[in-house]
Amino acid sequence: MFTGIVEEVGSIKRIQKTANQSMQLEIIAETVLEDVELGDSIAVNGICLTVTTYSKNSFSVDVMPETIKATSLNGLKTHSPVNLERAMAANGRFGGHFVTGHIDTTGTIIKKEAQENAVYYEIEVPRHLEAYFVEKGSVAIDGISLTIFKNRATSLLLSIIPHTVSETTLGAKETGDIVNIECDMLLKHVHHLMKLGSVAHSDQLNENFLINNGFM
Repeated sequence: MFTGIVEEVGSIKRIQKTANQSMQLEIIAETVLEDVELGDSIAVNGICLTVTTYSKNSFSVDVMPETIKATSLNGLKTHSPVNLERAMAANGRFGGHFVTGHIDTTGTIIKKEAQENAVYYEIEVPRHLEAYFVEKGSVAIDGISLTIFKNRATSLLLSIIPHTVSETTLGAKETGDIVNIECDMLLKHVHHLMKLGSVAHSDQLNENFLINNGFM
């Protein structure tokens, strides 16, 4: 579990293709290595990955075919910057929102515009995920906990403060770039339960039910 508060920006040291659709990444880092252990989870651009080896200044992770297909990792190159966050400590402050590191989709930046001290990003998203985006609600973009400024059927508008622009990879992103998107976990669970409930009771909610219970 993560919070979406990026601890540092690392960089890709090595990309090794281990098969047609899997790879191993070696990532240069500092802060996230302070108490690292084998098997620890580290979010890399919002993707929960497991530490397989580490040294004083880098760590390695294995990436499965499904993860490559579902995320933007295929676009990484040597020296690419990446957002890094260790799994949330139970005794730490919770500064962002619940982030699992399981990417729901990727989106494309379709507009970037400076507005006084903020930068507005508009990101194209699939229409079928519209139910999971709420104005003033949370979303994780490349592992960054952000607030949705405005949402449309197929895009999100985000207003980014200077600190986030300078301390994450988002500041260097431009129109056309691909980002990882994780929807709010709580919204996903509520939506799922509501769908299950409506299916379970669909045979009961009819005209006779409404009449018998005083609705008609």
